[in-house]
Amino acid sequence: MRDGIAWSNDLLTLAARFAGRVAVTDGVATMDYATLSARAHALAHRLRAAGQRAGTPVATLVPNGIDAPWVSCGVTIAGAAEVAVNAHSTDAEILWYAELAGFRRILAPAAQAARLAGLGLDPWPIEQIAPDPAAVALPPVPADAWGRIIFTSGTTGKPKAIVHTHGGRWTAHLLQRAVLPFTPGEGDRVLLMTPFVHGASLITAAWLEQGAEVVLQDGVRADRLAAVMEGTPPAAIFAPPTVLAKLLSLYPGRRFEGVRVIFCGTATLARELWQRAAEAFGPVVRVTYGMSECFNPITVLEPAEVAAAMAEPDDGLGANLGWPAPGVEVSIRGEDGGALPQGEAGEIFLRARHMTGGTITAAGFAARPPGGWHRTGDLGAIDRRGRLRLSGRAADLMKTGGYRVHPSEIEAALDGAAGGQAICVLGLPSDYWGEVVVAVAESPPPGWEDAARGRLAALARPKHPRAFVALAELPRNAQGKVVRARVREAVLERHALEDGPHPRLVARRPQSPAR
Repeated sequence: MRDGIAWSNDLLTLAARFAGRVAVTDGVATMDYATLSARAHALAHRLRAAGQRAGTPVATLVPNGIDAPWVSCGVTIAGAAEVAVNAHSTDAEILWYAELAGFRRILAPAAQAARLAGLGLDPWPIEQIAPDPAAVALPPVPADAWGRIIFTSGTTGKPKAIVHTHGGRWTAHLLQRAVLPFTPGEGDRVLLMTPFVHGASLITAAWLEQGAEVVLQDGVRADRLAAVMEGTPPAAIFAPPTVLAKLLSLYPGRRFEGVRVIFCGTATLARELWQRAAEAFGPVVRVTYGMSECFNPITVLEPAEVAAAMAEPDDGLGANLGWPAPGVEVSIRGEDGGALPQGEAGEIFLRARHMTGGTITAAGFAARPPGGWHRTGDLGAIDRRGRLRLSGRAADLMKTGGYRVHPSEIEAALDGAAGGQAICVLGLPSDYWGEVVVAVAESPPPGWEDAARGRLAALARPKHPRAFVALAELPRNAQGKVVRARVREAVLERHALEDGPHPRLVARRPQSPAR
């Protein structure tokens, strides 16, 4: 078959080459390469026998652990479109995903079968898929067939389904390996604690394709991490800022030797958090830019370049995300759609060979035009060295007293004011001001408000928050990103805005119990 992706042949080659090596572990159970291939091929052959055609959707709902990679591989080598559903999704979310992607068949642990059947789905318990060590190779998969469907975080509305082809997925695998800071091999472990359905799956593929070992854990769990971090730490860790902060909080003052890289992305890395990570692991944090519509890598900033960027004075252009990865084009556009020169801020547009093939919304599937640019909704600029800088989301832009204010600029100024805890800046609707700027901290120490005010001197007065609020926990999505809209809802549940020239927040009185 011309222009096909030989997923099955590649997996059988890895199984023959690395056989008894540990492929994946959760810190307790392990699975070697031969078993991973045998179980994946057993699933793939069963799907084909059930009439599964190339590009048709099959859902997976498997928590992080030794089963997640082989289930994903099995659906892929069968040629289906893997619909990656977060294992912690609610019933309503699963039903919405099924409506968008059009699946009924779903691979999940047996413990989930009754629940999923009750939703009208066709669950296949993964425990019932016995390994097939004598499985024969399946034919290559058409490159233009749908290969993977993932969902946006829903931070700006109801989640959309993002469709990637098998060819785009294969290209992303090649590019991910091409930009790794080192080639992993036998004994090189990578620790992954974020949901497998997103960035963790791509790094898993890059590690397995080199015969290295993947440690998959379901969140930052102290009981499971002890066995991984004690002794010889993993060579690599995938830790977005929220995960990195949790990891550091488990080992205050601890110094780890042997971690060669910390992959960081999904949210802006604050200087204070980078400094804490450098003290614990050395200057090994690597920053990338990614999103559902385009598999990583989009841009890359290697550890030494991250350290240099953290030492640069703030020039107002936003977080440094590095240079475009091979095959990726970045353009900054103005409100009229025209390209802007270096140093001017606008909306970030992307184009790449491994981008989405299209998007599914309630209105149906819309294919991305060949050669078309993707409008990210992110704001940024290209600096004089050609690096992409990120200032925030266009949807987050606030207008207060006639001024356009972006929360990420204020958040950067407040970095560290809450004792290392996260701070979210948002706007509350105001008839008088348009929006009133408020800073919300997650379980901050006493007196954090004064520390915060002391960090705002360099900002123009309209950018100073009018109120400072503390919440026990900031609402986050499955990827660990703070969801600004849900933080706003939480603030307004507890406080009312007294509007006017001197706005202030007043705590709402608790409801009296009904008699």
